[in-house]
Amino acid sequence: MKTHLLTRSLVCAALLTALAASPAMAQPDTTTPPATGQETTRLGGEFTSFAGSDTNSQALVTGLRDGTAITLDEVTQNPDGTSTTTETTFQPDTGKMGFGNVKIALSLAEASLAQQGITDPTAAEIEAALNGGTLTMADGTSVDLKGVLAERASGEGWGQIAKSMGFKLGDVMRSPKATGNASAHANGKVDKVELADAKGHSAGHAGRPDSVGKVDRPDRPSRPDRPDRPEHPDHPDHAGRPGG
Repeated sequence: MKTHLLTRSLVCAALLTALAASPAMAQPDTTTPPATGQETTRLGGEFTSFAGSDTNSQALVTGLRDGTAITLDEVTQNPDGTSTTTETTFQPDTGKMGFGNVKIALSLAEASLAQQGITDPTAAEIEAALNGGTLTMADGTSVDLKGVLAERASGEGWGQIAKSMGFKLGDVMRSPKATGNASAHANGKVDKVELADAKGHSAGHAGRPDSVGKVDRPDRPSRPDRPDRPEHPDHPDHAGRPGG
C-alpha cells in the first residue's frame, strides 16, 4: 500500500514539474495600439510634402521624438531613366521631445526654408534647417542657417527662435510654408520701413486731397422786432353810485 502511494506521489510531482517547465498558452492580444504610434503616424502625415515622402516624414517625427538618428532617403532621376537613392543620416541636436515640440520644430524648419524660396527641400537642406548649416542657392550665393534644433539646444524658446527669423510662432503653426513665402516676398521686394512710409504718404494713396475744413454756416437772419403791444386804455372811473 505504501508503495502505491509513493508511486502516485512521484507521478504527480513529475506532472507538476512538466507543466511548470512548459510555456504558457499564448493569449490573444486584445490591447489597442499604443497612442504614441498613432500620434507618430498622424503627425508624420502633416509633413509628408515637406519631407518628400511619408517614409521620410515618419523618420523625422520618430527621430525627433526619441532623440535618435534620422535617415532620409532622396531619390534622384537619372538621364537614362533609372533612379538613384541617396541616404542622409544625422543626429538631432536636441534630445527626446514631446510631440508638441516636434511639430513646432518641423514647422519652424519648413518656414525657414520657405523663407529662402525652398519649398521642396533636399535631405541636406532639411538637416541644415534643423541642425544648422550652409545652403548654396541656385544663383551661387550661400545662406547660413542657425538651425532650429541648435538654437533650441542652446536654451532659446520657440517664440524667440521664431522672432529671430522674423516670424510669429502662432502664424508659423497655422501655415509654416505660407509664412515663409510671405517673409521671402517682403524681404526681397519691399523694405518694411519703405512700406510703412508709403502707407502714410502719397505712395500708398494716390493724390488723396487734404481734409476740407468745415464750411461756415451763414448767419441766421435776425428776427424782426415785434411791434409794441398797444397800451391798454385807462379804465374810466366808475360812475358814482346814486346816493353816493
